[in-house]
Amino acid sequence: MPVSELWFVVPGDPQQNTGGYRYVRKLAEALADTGLKVHLDGLEGEFPRPDGTAINAMDRYLKALPEGASVVLDGLAMGGMPEVLERHRKRLKLMALVHHPLADESGLSAAEQAWLKDAETRALACVCKVFTTSYYTARRLAHYGAPAASVTAALPAVDDEFFALSTCSEPARDPSNPVQILCVGHLSRRKAQHQLVQALAEQATDAWFCTLLGSDQRDSMYSADVKAQVHASGLAGCIRLTGEVSETGLWNAYQQADLFVLPSEYEGYGMVVDEALTCGLPVLSSDGGALRETGARSGVQLYPAGDVAALGQALAGLLENPDELARLRAGARESRARIRRWRDTAGDFLAGLESEQNADPARFDDHWLRAREPADHRARNPKLTGQLAAWLQVRQYRYQRTRDTVRPLQLVDVGTGRGSNPVYLAPRLPGPQHWALIEPDGSLAGTAAERVQGTGVSVSLRTESLSAGNMQDELPADADLVCASALIDLVSDEWLQALVRAVVARNAAVHVVLSYSGRFELSPEHPSDDRLRALVNQHQHGEKGTGAALGPDATRRLRALLVATGYQVSVAPSPWQLDSGEQDLALLLMTGWARAATEQQLSAGAEINRWLHTRKQQLAAGELRISVEHEDLLAWPPA
Repeated sequence: MPVSELWFVVPGDPQQNTGGYRYVRKLAEALADTGLKVHLDGLEGEFPRPDGTAINAMDRYLKALPEGASVVLDGLAMGGMPEVLERHRKRLKLMALVHHPLADESGLSAAEQAWLKDAETRALACVCKVFTTSYYTARRLAHYGAPAASVTAALPAVDDEFFALSTCSEPARDPSNPVQILCVGHLSRRKAQHQLVQALAEQATDAWFCTLLGSDQRDSMYSADVKAQVHASGLAGCIRLTGEVSETGLWNAYQQADLFVLPSEYEGYGMVVDEALTCGLPVLSSDGGALRETGARSGVQLYPAGDVAALGQALAGLLENPDELARLRAGARESRARIRRWRDTAGDFLAGLESEQNADPARFDDHWLRAREPADHRARNPKLTGQLAAWLQVRQYRYQRTRDTVRPLQLVDVGTGRGSNPVYLAPRLPGPQHWALIEPDGSLAGTAAERVQGTGVSVSLRTESLSAGNMQDELPADADLVCASALIDLVSDEWLQALVRAVVARNAAVHVVLSYSGRFELSPEHPSDDRLRALVNQHQHGEKGTGAALGPDATRRLRALLVATGYQVSVAPSPWQLDSGEQDLALLLMTGWARAATEQQLSAGAEINRWLHTRKQQLAAGELRISVEHEDLLAWPPA
């Protein structure tokens, strides 16, 4: 039954003005706007290592709720008291909202980390669903035993008021004025304001003025240390500590700033980065925790978390080079258009609340993607890759010649999975490159971003599920290339037509590889091979999330659609050749075939099981060879 009433539980006063508390308040408000009845309550006591007051408060609160109530427990409140949750897990529908694992907090001893991880692991075992504020945290929870199917990432958003701020429409700043630096966050060792002060002490004091905005009461000892550090460094006239301010004060601070800096050693998301980008502010941020992913956007410059020297060098580069600061600011304005609203967060939350999983042709199992990648890379057609590199080189040259500027190639990978396609292509294509990775599975998307960034290119993530209805809006408007791997045989004709229309509208190239072409062979032969193959090919045309799938006909259909628009098209084979050296992939492949064939014709189940048993024996003995035919396609617009 759909949930009609929700209870959110946080430690302490729900009105506290930190990113985590603001997230819960704004999410609750957005859910209430959808018609849900939402309660937001706070518990007294000490957290996250709860004292007796906190334990009793949680126990009393859960006892008072009606049978079957849907309760969302903030991770800071529930992570340290699994015993209480164990008493109520059968009577209530308990869910967790995890900003980041408790043991990831800075300044903990090894014993404290071990205690918190054990307690939170046990607590998470008591809940039926888990919500996180980032894909990074969603992946981290795999180490806490949370099943991936139970975890939903509902990414933070930005208040509507930020979109109304005028920073983005202001004229270029006067480079003779000091750069106004803003850092937002309560003073704490994890937020690492002391590292920013240390880095600023190395900069010319007439070039900047810094505002540290955030509560100095949550960690009074650390706050006193930072204030003493400011005075000892002779920076009292250059650094202002405001303490906690009102929302109006916060908006004013963003409007008056020229550069936003986030030195945090670890963030579960980093909402302030979104706020800064919404205001058109360039951002210099560490890559701590989820920031490596959430900061992988235009307008954000990342440096290694905890590296004060790198922070100082980055600051010097921006303070001494107005053009570089202006370039970063232009990127921030570009990213502004993609910032989420709280209704988007509520939509993600409701989807996780009401559905176990979303059907989508681009969703794959991580184990399967890992197993197939070596075979994919080995099978790809090098001639088409070379043709693509040459075409992009010309495209880039023409852009530079007509506009007298260098722009990174804008490359899009649809259904990127773990990023195998761009990891293969990036070193083989001309640079500079920016890859937009589109992947509806947030856990896979985060892995893809890390891997693709490792090739030396810039990356942005989009976690939308592409459909025929949203294709034109969701594909980046400035794309030079749209590519995909092992995808189009799973989509419908309507979906493929929408992709072609979007590509043609952008005058972009298309490179779609490793599409199954309807033929596989096993050696030695087996009497059931032909029947199995026929059933698998029938199954390939079934519903995969966007309508009846094109299956083995996909490449032929895509070629026809592109030729009809005037595109030039090349198609080349890219077969898998598997032997006993790739037993994991072969076993997964054959098991998948057997399952698909049995689903297609239940009466063939016994025969298919005998076939699979024989093939497993042959594989284990090193006697089996498998060939799977795929096709690669490259198409480019008329000159």
